[in-house]
This record gives sequence, C-alpha cells and structure tokens, in this order.
Amino acid sequence: MPIKSRIRAIADYPSAGVMFRDITTLLKDAEGLRITIAQFVERYADMQISKVAGIEARGFMFGAILAHELRAGFIPIRKKGKLPYTVVGHDYALEYGTDRVEMHTDAVEKGERVLLIDDLIATGGTAEAACKLIEKMQGVVVECGFVIDLPYLGGRQKLEAAGQKVFALCEFD
Repeated sequence: MPIKSRIRAIADYPSAGVMFRDITTLLKDAEGLRITIAQFVERYADMQISKVAGIEARGFMFGAILAHELRAGFIPIRKKGKLPYTVVGHDYALEYGTDRVEMHTDAVEKGERVLLIDDLIATGGTAEAACKLIEKMQGVVVECGFVIDLPYLGGRQKLEAAGQKVFALCEFD
C-alpha cells in the first residue's frame, strides 16, 4: 500500500473550503512510516548530507529520523522566539502580514550540505525562508524534501524559481 493512501483527508479544516492532509495516520502506521523514511534514505544516501533541517513541527519528526538514518546532524528550524540560544532569523510574507523562522547561529557551518525536510509543501513561503536562513549561515541547501506536495498552491514552483531543488514522495490535486 503506497504512502499516499495512508494520509487522511479532512474537509473544511482548519477553515471552510480547505482539504487538510493529515499525516498522523501515516505516522501511526509502522509500515507506512518505515516506507516513508526508506524512500527518503534511498534518495539521499549518496548525497553527502551533513545536516538535516526540519521545519517546525512536523518536519521535526521526519527530519530527525532521517538525520539518524543518514548519520547526519539535525537542525530544528522554528518559529520566532522558540529557541533558547543565540539565533539568526529570516522574515517572510504571509497572506496577511509576516512571520519569522529562526535557527541557532551555530547550527550550520560554512559549506555544510543541508537537506531541508518538512511534511508538506503548500505555498512554499516557510520552506523558502528556511532555505534563505541556511544560506545566510553559508550552508548549501542540497534539496527540499517533502512527504506531500500540493501543486495547485505553487510552492514547488516558488522554490524552484528561487533556485532550489524540490522532491516530494506524493502529491494531491
């Protein structure tokens, strides 16, 4: 059974007209989780990844497991004010207003090869900001990996237009 069939769809969440893709059904399925991580490992095993950066919060789950499997370090990329040490941040635009992602200033060393992981790519704003943050610290973003791509929201195109490579295990229209 492919991973796509293990992801639950919830209509009108968090607001009317939205079809939410719920990965908790994938996470609770031991075989589905194993297959998900195995597919990522197969793709990235030979890419000399130094660090895996996971975007808060669901990217932490996949990113930390993947970092372990790739024998790489893990970097949490969090919303503003959540990290306890000296941070570097990057602001990005939302539909109404702005938001900010941050990471510790010592998370990435110059030239380190970083894989960015999250559960889903929608509009691409958070992932693009995370890439810029890694690059600001002179890390090299090898690729942006996602479990799910929602192509109709344009996130992949936004990241690719910014020069990033993008990979997703499945997509929903």
